[in-house]
Amino acid sequence: MDLLDTLVAKGLRRELPTREEALAVLSGPDEDLLDLVAAAGRVRRQWFGRRVKLNYLVNLKSGLCPEDCSYCSQRLGSKAEILKYTWLKPDQAAAAAKAGVAGGAKRVCLVASGRGPTDRDVERVADTISAIRAEHEEVEICACLGLLSDGQADRLKAAGVHAYNHNLNTSEDTYGDICSTHDYADRVDTVQQAQAAGLSACSGLIAGMGESDADLVDVVFALRALNPDSVPVNFLIPIEGTPLAKEWSLTPQRCLRILAMVRFVCPDIEVRLAGGREVHLRSMQPLALHLVNSIFLGDYLTTEGQTGQADLDMIADAGFTVEGADEKTLHGDRAATAEAAVPEQAPRQDLVSVRRRGTGTDLPPNA
Repeated sequence: MDLLDTLVAKGLRRELPTREEALAVLSGPDEDLLDLVAAAGRVRRQWFGRRVKLNYLVNLKSGLCPEDCSYCSQRLGSKAEILKYTWLKPDQAAAAAKAGVAGGAKRVCLVASGRGPTDRDVERVADTISAIRAEHEEVEICACLGLLSDGQADRLKAAGVHAYNHNLNTSEDTYGDICSTHDYADRVDTVQQAQAAGLSACSGLIAGMGESDADLVDVVFALRALNPDSVPVNFLIPIEGTPLAKEWSLTPQRCLRILAMVRFVCPDIEVRLAGGREVHLRSMQPLALHLVNSIFLGDYLTTEGQTGQADLDMIADAGFTVEGADEKTLHGDRAATAEAAVPEQAPRQDLVSVRRRGTGTDLPPNA
């Protein structure tokens, strides 16, 4: 049995591949790429059919962060020319969420920059959730507020939060290379606090920060061990004014291999194609739908995505359907589970557009 047959068989059984198999996915030749996508696509269809879940980001507070994460345009000392504003009022956040839901989003992700929420911030989020639920009682709410303190996860759950997002981002060995104001263990602890409170855990990674194949495999295996319900896969958007602005190492082929590896390691977990897909996958985005079962609709936190209608057209053209509010994302009996050289490419700064519409502005959002 060759590698792809082995990986498919394991994925259909929800069995973890070996590290060597995961590394082989990342280092395979490009001429076999479509075979890889087809193989991982079989696993994706087994657990999620041809459904695509839509998620919509609302940036409750932009910039002004005291943390120094190298990849982030909202970081301490960032010179990126992004929108900066303090907490949105509940009605402003609800209006933004309404645009996303109207575009087909099943989940609204409420994000706020900062190390972690104060108790007053938790109250603000609770007020915002009430405003959103007044019009959209059925929508899922995911909060992403940074590191949690004792008791905050329980309070968020009581306020109506369904899921909590806190990404591991990269391997434990290399985490210190991208951040010095908190460490990898802090992130793991927050994910576990969310799970202990009964929140659905959402935790993923950022690829393209100069990491090795081994680092990518390490972080994905660590995520599988944490057993989140959803794993967002971000591709670094190298924004001018951040330390990683010149880190342009990803190709569409590389991105597809990373997504395939994540699918094989997390066969029945919601894998979300997140930030950077338009920048790095470009015209090959539709192929990624055979690997992931979830995407963000429209814009991201500080950068613009393609239009919401373009997302919907892409899904339809590729033969997939938008997951409805009454459809369950995860399989009902999902079991709890405990360096390729990349060709250099010239920077394409024209691919990155700083967000100038939606929350924090007087212009309508992209949904």
